[in-house]
Amino acid sequence: MQISVIGCGYLGAVHAACMAKLGHDVVGIDVDERKIADLAAGKAPFFEPGLEELLLEVQATGRLTFTTDMSAAQGSTVHFVCVGTPQKKGENAADMTYVDAATQALLPYLSAGDVVVGKSTVPVGTAARLAELVLQQEPKAHLAWNPEFLREGHAVKDTLTPDRFVYGVHEGSEDHAAVAALDEVYSTPLGMGTRRLVADYATAELVKAAANSFLATKISFINAMAEVCEAAGADVTVLADAIGLDDRIGRKFLNAGIGFGGGCLPKDIRAFMARAGELGADQALTFLREVDAINMRRRTRTVELTRELCGGVLMGQRITVLGAAFKPDSDDVRDSPALSIAAQLQLQGAVVTVTDPESLGNAARRFPELNYEANTEEALRNADAVLLLTEWKEYRHLDPHETRDLVGNARILDGRNALDPQKWRAAGWTYRGVGRP
Repeated sequence: MQISVIGCGYLGAVHAACMAKLGHDVVGIDVDERKIADLAAGKAPFFEPGLEELLLEVQATGRLTFTTDMSAAQGSTVHFVCVGTPQKKGENAADMTYVDAATQALLPYLSAGDVVVGKSTVPVGTAARLAELVLQQEPKAHLAWNPEFLREGHAVKDTLTPDRFVYGVHEGSEDHAAVAALDEVYSTPLGMGTRRLVADYATAELVKAAANSFLATKISFINAMAEVCEAAGADVTVLADAIGLDDRIGRKFLNAGIGFGGGCLPKDIRAFMARAGELGADQALTFLREVDAINMRRRTRTVELTRELCGGVLMGQRITVLGAAFKPDSDDVRDSPALSIAAQLQLQGAVVTVTDPESLGNAARRFPELNYEANTEEALRNADAVLLLTEWKEYRHLDPHETRDLVGNARILDGRNALDPQKWRAAGWTYRGVGRP
C-alpha cells in the first residue's frame, strides 16, 4: 500500500520504518529539517535498539523516503498521524496543537477513499472532532483511531509483532471502510495471529489512557508497599513475588523503585484526569492523583535514603548516579526520575556525577548544571556513594569487587532493586535497596 506517516518523532519514525518492513511504500513527513535529514541518511535521531539497522535495510529497498513537504502525502491511501501530545505548560491537560496542525496540513492532499489514522494519545472526543474536519474536506475520506502500545526499548518488535490492534471507527462498525484498509496494512501480523478489536472512537481513545493509568497504578501500588515494608522491616521484592504468583495480579510492573517517568505515563494520567474533569467524571479518577503523588514522592524519598546512606550529610559528598534515561535501552530523559533525583542532590550540596550509555547529550540539555561522564569507571572514581537509578545491563552486571577498588566509600543505593544484596555486601559494600531490610 501507499502510506504516509505524519510526524517522525519517536512514534512516527519507528512506525514508518516498520510499515516499510511489512512491504508497504512509505513516506515519512515532518517539519523538522534536521530530523528528516538524519532519517533520510539512515540515522535514527534517538536511541532505540534495532531502529537504525531497520532504517538502512528498508531504505535500501526504496520503500521508505522522508521529506518536509506535506504534499508528498498526496497519492497515499492511508495517512498515519503520529505527532506528540505533550502536557500543556502549567496545566494537566494534553496540548493538542501538533495533532490539530498535522491534520489541518494534511487535509488539502486527501482524496476520495483515503483513510486518516490517528495513532497519537489524545483526550477522548478528539477523533470525533477530527473526523468532522476530514469529512468537510473530502466527504468520501475516512478517519480511524488506532492507538499505539509501544514500549521504549522494544518499539520495533512491538510494532511488527504487537499483542493486539485496536481500530476506532464511526459507530464501531466492522464493515467500515477504514477497518478493511487497516486490515490490509497489518495483514502480516494479523496473519500471524495478532488479535484485533473494532470499537467506536471514544472507546479506542480511552484504551491507551486506561492502559497507562492501570500500569501507573500498579507501579505506584508496589512503591507504596515499599514504604510500608521499610517501616515494618519487610522485603518488598519477596512480597511482590508472592502476590505476583496470583494470576489475577501477575508479577509484571510490580518492581519497587524510584518511580515511573518518560514521555507517556506521567503526562497521560494527568491528561486523563483533566479530560475526565471536563466531562464531569473527575470523581471517577481521583485515585490517579494519589498514584501521581506516590510516584513523585519516590524521588524525594530517594534523596532522603541517599542522605541516610551518607551518614546524614549530603554537603560535599561525591555521588555517582548510574543512569540518566527514564528506563534502560532508551535515551529518553523526559520526566526522568533519575535526573530529577540527581538535580535535587546537587541542590542540597552534593557533588553529583551522572553517567549513562546513551542519554548524556539529552540529559545535559535538560540539566546543564550537573556533571556528566561517559566512562563508567571514571564516573565511579573516588565516589562517596553510588546510586543505581536506571537499570542498564552493564550496571546490573558490575563486579562489586572491581567497583569497590574505584570508589572512595563503598556505599550503594540500588534504586531499582536490580542487584544482589548478598553479593554486594559480601564484597564490603554498604548496600541499601528500596523497601528491603
